[in-house]
Amino acid sequence: FEHNHHHHHRRPTTMASSSAHSSTTIPSPSSTETTTASAATVCPYLDTINRTVLDFDAPDHSCSITLESSPHIYACLVCGKFYRGKGKHTPAYTHSVEEGHFVFVHLTKGTFWCLPDDYEIPSSEPSLQDIRLALHPTFTKGEVVGLDENQELARDLFGRRYLPGFIGLNNLNCTDYLNAVVQALGHVKPLRDFFLLAANNNNHHGGTLSKKRKQLQLQSPSPPSNSDFSPLAKSFSLLLRNMWSPHRFKSSVDPHMLVQAVSVASNKRYHVGKQAEAGEFLAWLLHQLHLGVGGSSIRKKKKKKRGNGSVIHDTFMGRVEMTTVVRRRRRRGEAAALQMLNQGGMETSTTVAAAASTEDIIDEDDDDRAGSDDEQTIERKRRKRETLKSLANDTIVVEEETVTETDFLQLTLDIPEKPLFKDEDGGLVIPQEPLVNVLRKFDGVSFSDALAMQQQQQQQQAAENNGTIVSKKRRYRLKKLPNYLILHLSRFKRNGFFVEKNPTIVMFPVKNFDLSSYVFPEGGREKVPTEDEVKGMSTKELKNLLIKYNRADLANNAIEKNELLQHCLDFLSTSLPDLLADKYNLVANITHDIPVEVGREGKQRNPLEEGSYRCHVQHKATGQWYEMQDLNVRETMPQLIGVSESYLLIFERKGVAADTTRV
Repeated sequence: FEHNHHHHHRRPTTMASSSAHSSTTIPSPSSTETTTASAATVCPYLDTINRTVLDFDAPDHSCSITLESSPHIYACLVCGKFYRGKGKHTPAYTHSVEEGHFVFVHLTKGTFWCLPDDYEIPSSEPSLQDIRLALHPTFTKGEVVGLDENQELARDLFGRRYLPGFIGLNNLNCTDYLNAVVQALGHVKPLRDFFLLAANNNNHHGGTLSKKRKQLQLQSPSPPSNSDFSPLAKSFSLLLRNMWSPHRFKSSVDPHMLVQAVSVASNKRYHVGKQAEAGEFLAWLLHQLHLGVGGSSIRKKKKKKRGNGSVIHDTFMGRVEMTTVVRRRRRRGEAAALQMLNQGGMETSTTVAAAASTEDIIDEDDDDRAGSDDEQTIERKRRKRETLKSLANDTIVVEEETVTETDFLQLTLDIPEKPLFKDEDGGLVIPQEPLVNVLRKFDGVSFSDALAMQQQQQQQQAAENNGTIVSKKRRYRLKKLPNYLILHLSRFKRNGFFVEKNPTIVMFPVKNFDLSSYVFPEGGREKVPTEDEVKGMSTKELKNLLIKYNRADLANNAIEKNELLQHCLDFLSTSLPDLLADKYNLVANITHDIPVEVGREGKQRNPLEEGSYRCHVQHKATGQWYEMQDLNVRETMPQLIGVSESYLLIFERKGVAADTTRV
């Protein structure tokens, strides 16, 4: 049997031409060895591949026999199982001999092999292209540009239709918060395009880069390749590519690899089976992705040196000025008391005068001990010392004001408290609040109290040296808004041992949300240049104008000045006024819902664990809004989005350029 089996599985001959395919000559062992290195070897077992059992979204690419995680894991294309290695006595080799399954794919490199003969199937084999695209989906720049305009439904192996980008994500036990955040970020155009195109620079086949390619990489400011990313960023990139791929074998995606990478990177803070706040998770994920794609953890203050930025900061980062007014209760102290005593209605508040007065009192005290003064003088000095002591021990309230500027990736908004009284049916009255009222925190005028927890911590620190903090207020002024603004409506509040949720409905416009009254840019708001001013600009000034507003693609495509001038005038009349107006359109909305019975049966339950997350995103080509909750994807109306219990909102600046120059 062994002889017959080995005779049957000997490697076939090389195809010299199309007519050589019908040849049935069995080569000798020596001739077989000479054809090993040939790139045109034809595998006779490609018809044994069973695509319905292939699942490359598996939780862990590890060997099903040894459970090892190795860079050399092969998937059997006949039964779909994963095995390590391809040399003799390895699990993949043994499986191929025992089961008669001969076609394998390398999960990392994407190369196809025939075992146990150990030869590579050529990458040009047309019948394997669908498997290659299902394993490692890739996109060209042209495909990425046309994603938002695509209306064509894709079809999976089982005939189910789906719209790429609007595809369900499997809930792996309380991972709906992760699914909702990924769905929302997957529709932020600059972020999506960056991660979709990053895989094009990846070198799946290993090997070192040539000198010429290294020089090109150093010269061009292209993004780092997928191989340079952190494991979390790699998993995020792969998940986005699977979500937008029209070549899926099934019409849903399992985010196993991203969930595992998140669990490892967060030290199991975000883990399977453990519900979490989507707002906190989004802030953590954006920071980890920023570091994972090569961003720096320390942002340099000088604007010229911005080489440590990332697509995360370029997309979401804004700037806010924070004025903090702290009122402290503390002891007046000897120096301030002496200053008050010596003033006597006259202003002698300099430190020199205070020091001189102190020396005078010390000298007088010495004279008292010597008994050189009369009783009246001694009494006067005693009273002065008592007055000085009482003034020094007095408690005063001092007000200090500090102004700092800081960067932000998302703005946290406080929602008004829910009412205490119930309606006639026994349920709480759910109030409605417009988003404009909630945004009053950032109007540059109103002061808001600092959080009580922060206040307590600072009281403990300040009690030792500067006294007790009586009150702490902050005022926020937005200096610069990003092209994509994330608003986090703080609904959850930890009260002792319980988590409470504020069900107030915050109403917001889906389109043309005007934030111009909340922005106070340095040097005033920019003015739109007139048509005559643009016509009088030089070629360099025209290019700088386009580059300033992230339209370097228009500046580089223009060959003659007339063409460049026309680009500038078109940009001036269409996009620029919207860019400078600080008007925003909704891109994604994440809501948190809890079952109706939670909170009514009298038993205290955790609304965070009982509830679930949903995400609303818009298909730009048709204007249709979709509601996605794990595997369920259905159409919805924008009127319902504006009155839902929104938790996270992502807005896109109106008229923002479709800038693909970064990627």
